[in-house]
Amino acid sequence: MNLYEDLLWRGLIKDVSNEEEAIRLLNEESVKFYCGFDPTGESLTVGHLVQIVRMLLLEKYGHTPIVLIGGATGLIGDPRQTSERKLLTLEESLKNADKIRNQLSLFLNPETAIFVNNYEWIKDIDMISFLRDYGKHFSINYMLAKDTVQKRLDVGISYTEFSYMLIQAIDFLHLYRTHECRIQFGGSDQWGNITTGLELIRKLEGDNAKAVGLSSPLLLKADGSKFGKSESGALWLDQDLTSPYEIYQYFVNASDQDVINYLKTLTLLSKEDILVLENSLKTQPELREAQKKLAEEVTKLIHGQKALDEALRVTDALFSGEFSDLTLNEFKMIEKTLESAEINEGLALVDVLVETKLASSKREARQFISSSAVSVNGEKIIDLEYVLTKDKTYHKRYVMMRRGKKKYALVMIK
Repeated sequence: MNLYEDLLWRGLIKDVSNEEEAIRLLNEESVKFYCGFDPTGESLTVGHLVQIVRMLLLEKYGHTPIVLIGGATGLIGDPRQTSERKLLTLEESLKNADKIRNQLSLFLNPETAIFVNNYEWIKDIDMISFLRDYGKHFSINYMLAKDTVQKRLDVGISYTEFSYMLIQAIDFLHLYRTHECRIQFGGSDQWGNITTGLELIRKLEGDNAKAVGLSSPLLLKADGSKFGKSESGALWLDQDLTSPYEIYQYFVNASDQDVINYLKTLTLLSKEDILVLENSLKTQPELREAQKKLAEEVTKLIHGQKALDEALRVTDALFSGEFSDLTLNEFKMIEKTLESAEINEGLALVDVLVETKLASSKREARQFISSSAVSVNGEKIIDLEYVLTKDKTYHKRYVMMRRGKKKYALVMIK
């Protein structure tokens, strides 16, 4: 199976500007391709993994990724379906751009991958040059026909966001000229911007210009809901915002309807390995081998083997109720995951149960204690006057509270 067939099998291709040329470039040549990421936040989310995995696949087949961080486009705002984006300051955009560049550099080969920031060339284009050299090549009718613009006509769209597609088109032209970039990838919501870039290259470089655009379907859950959202919000690639344990838990709980699609689009597992897991899902779904493998591969891809091992240890501890062997870093992982509270030493257990929401009132807390439903660091507590002290903590700070069999909370003693 060649690269193009692999991408098709994984469901990573939706739109192709010129399939014959795309097949030739991807299968027969070693080319440079680019994918852009706007720094709208300080971290990417698991939703960006589709593009990251596709870059890694192309890199594996010998192609060179150009990672474009949109320090300039991040200042403009890619039109959303609903409303205008909040404008970032230049300082915010460039600061976020540096963080995202560092984040993406952990995935790709640092010796071959090329990182660029479009602020470097967009900042030098004055208004007159922008209108004469680029805007003149596109009619209003052409721009209004783009899907992203059409979806905003009812609620309105500013000239700023309306112009976004032209700036992204300049990016493709710039990389085509300066880096011999021949391919642009993006999600299907970027297709209008990608084709605008192709049109600008055609008009300025001639009809024989060898440039291709490809998009991938947006990744949704089987029920049509948005992928990459947990109960607590977005799942970030930055472990300070979302712990490896949370990433692992999100994917180990993937539905049977979603898991194979996720294995294809979010991991580098071979077709053969995925087919084995698909068969296991059909014949022995209760084992959840596909979900476990998915969770392991995604967590390892994002954070590395050490973080995966820690996430697995935390998972086992929360299942078994045994926390004494966990490291300080693993407790910090739990701290970001469970209901937690920081308290002063000597606070009564009754008050702590209310503080951590393990009980709704002091009266209920006393009932739980009296019925032997409360454990502190694995020890059943029936003393209504029990207080928490530092001499009974893990790593001189942490106390693991449990009510019943599965309801946990973490307490940090100052």
